[in-house]
Amino acid sequence: MSDYLKDVESFAALRTAQGGTWDNIHPEYAARMKHQNRFRTGLDIARYTAGIMRADMAAYDADSSQYTQSLGCWHGFIGQQKLIAIKKHHGTTNKRYLYLSGWMIAALRSEFGPLPDQSMHEKTSVPALIEELYTFLRQADARELGHLYHDLDAAREAGDAVREKALLHSIDNYETHVVPIIADIDAGFGNEEATYLLAKRMIEAGACAIQIENQVSDAKQCGHQDGKVTVPHEDFLAKINAVRYAFLELGVDDGVIVARTDSLGAGLTQKIPVSRSTGDLAHKYNTFLQTDQIESAEDVREGDVIIKQDGKLVRPVRLPNGLYRFQDGTGEARCVLDCITSLQNGADLLWIETEKPHVGQIGAMVDEIRKVIPNAKLVYNNSPSFNWTLSFRQQVFDAWSAAGQDVSAYARDKLMSEDYDATELGQEADRRIQTFQADAAREAGIFHHLITLPTYHTAALSTDNLAKGYFGKEGMLAYVQGVQRKEIRQGIACVKHQDMAGSNMGDDHKEYFAGESALKAGGKDNTMNQFG
Repeated sequence: MSDYLKDVESFAALRTAQGGTWDNIHPEYAARMKHQNRFRTGLDIARYTAGIMRADMAAYDADSSQYTQSLGCWHGFIGQQKLIAIKKHHGTTNKRYLYLSGWMIAALRSEFGPLPDQSMHEKTSVPALIEELYTFLRQADARELGHLYHDLDAAREAGDAVREKALLHSIDNYETHVVPIIADIDAGFGNEEATYLLAKRMIEAGACAIQIENQVSDAKQCGHQDGKVTVPHEDFLAKINAVRYAFLELGVDDGVIVARTDSLGAGLTQKIPVSRSTGDLAHKYNTFLQTDQIESAEDVREGDVIIKQDGKLVRPVRLPNGLYRFQDGTGEARCVLDCITSLQNGADLLWIETEKPHVGQIGAMVDEIRKVIPNAKLVYNNSPSFNWTLSFRQQVFDAWSAAGQDVSAYARDKLMSEDYDATELGQEADRRIQTFQADAAREAGIFHHLITLPTYHTAALSTDNLAKGYFGKEGMLAYVQGVQRKEIRQGIACVKHQDMAGSNMGDDHKEYFAGESALKAGGKDNTMNQFG
């Protein structure tokens, strides 16, 4: 007997045990509602999705072609539609996640209005978005299962036992829209206690993976902007510990910590850690500082900070704001040290924020990390902050030049031109963009590829196109031709927006609760019937 029918029987027995007082309760309706609400709490979701991520990480370790992907989202509806589209086009949600971007929360979800990516938004908006995303994903489950229940009723009414059996199998083996969310906690929104408290709220909302970066919390900058300031390793590791304790306290033992380093583009640090012995982490961190050697007491100015380093007295270069400068050209070495240190102290995955998408650059750092930790793997930001077209055309141009291939037909400073779209160079660059994720998974240890801000840009682009036509000569045709007709022909579920918003589920519940007296919205006069 199917699990669904077992639940029907269980509820029937429970109803009978009430001695007639529950006779208005239909056992099959109760079973349907139970199956439509598989996840009772955010912690149920976090434990379930953590298991998925751990299994996917093991699969990637065995075969680097088994990498995972996600798209960033800033609203529950956006996340829901992504998963509906994934199931529609690919038949499964396997190895497809969601990414919760701190940048998009700051830009789109703060009560202050649009903000830069500097951790100025309300930190409570982070767990609130996680909860919202999972609310919409669970609603997608309930809606889709509801359609299966209606099909099941129709099969029974038609006496089609074969169809009924197939539908029961589909209900029992239903694949949920609930997938892992990698959630951005920025630099932790304060000290390690603040990080712990926020991490708990995020996990309770459903997060199985938390990404944290090694910038100074109160001076945090977007990873693709200037002015980034990193913290010593001991400060960052305290926050990694805080997140791990939060996972363990809440019973999410498989929770995943993504340790992000911004050291590649960060030339500053806020403080000089205390070294207790040569070769310890503080000593290693300090060796990257830009310093001036002190020859005598005469070289020391009022207020100078002097440290002893490798047997010599040196003065770290300090800016007027009190920050200390790292030596130029040390970014990659600092990234490697950051990554090794994080993995050796509780992190599960790495994130190296780079200034361009270049497999060779990322792979070289991963090779160094893997000399110490062979199974090190990355989450990588396929960022819209990169000009992908220009970057890859430049990479092809430079590779061809180095190989002695004639590139005289191309001007390197004009490679973004549309004139190059159909050229051999333009097509080769597009081929490399197309295979970038698979190449980087194979050659650079990237387990998870994400795009942080896709729907920020798609919303702007689609709105621009609609506004141009609708307020111009096309009028209503701009919407009908550019939106609705495409929705109908591409089978976009949202063309029936009342159903997507839960109207049909509400009708089902009204019937469960009130029987024949239920006032339902889905009758003959519902205009959604125009869409079949």
